[in-house]
Amino acid sequence: MPMAEAMLGNCGLKPGAADLIAVARGPGSFTGIRIGVAAAKGLMWGLDKPCLGVSTLEAMAWQAARLGGLVCAVMDARRGQVYNALFDCAEGRPVRLTEDRALSAAELGPELERAGRRVLLVGDGAELCMRELAAGGVKAELALAPEHIRHQNAWGVALAAAEAWLSGGGTAEEPQPVYLRLSQAERERLEREKR
Repeated sequence: MPMAEAMLGNCGLKPGAADLIAVARGPGSFTGIRIGVAAAKGLMWGLDKPCLGVSTLEAMAWQAARLGGLVCAVMDARRGQVYNALFDCAEGRPVRLTEDRALSAAELGPELERAGRRVLLVGDGAELCMRELAAGGVKAELALAPEHIRHQNAWGVALAAAEAWLSGGGTAEEPQPVYLRLSQAERERLEREKR
């Protein structure tokens, strides 16, 4: 907890001052999600505070919500896919249009074309997705979110968790990681079992 104490100390706060522990529970890298959720659980138990896990993609949509319109949160999932969710960000808050999912840019393209309006891309997969959609001939009006709000950060996680907590839409319990695909180790184990 020394790093968390130092961070809070820089803000003039002590760890016990937190009302709620928030964590991005995925999707994302398997190791990153496990470390983040484990750290949040440690803080939750150590401080005896409630903890709320939120979607990484929703957290990114919150960062861009004030820009309005259709927000497409995309993270590079490797292996030709992106983690994705779509949000309508009217009135400064994201409204979920799709569940979190893993799909290819080719699968996402027609959905964005059908939207018939400007699509703001956020996330570490935004530039990759934009290139792949353009290369695939997708006819959608795409724009990258400004650099300072494009990538995941703690601010988006805090916004998503605060909204869920204050609106009664979230429950504080032990957060669980959310993986949209099997890990490489699990895929390799299944392949060995097939032989």
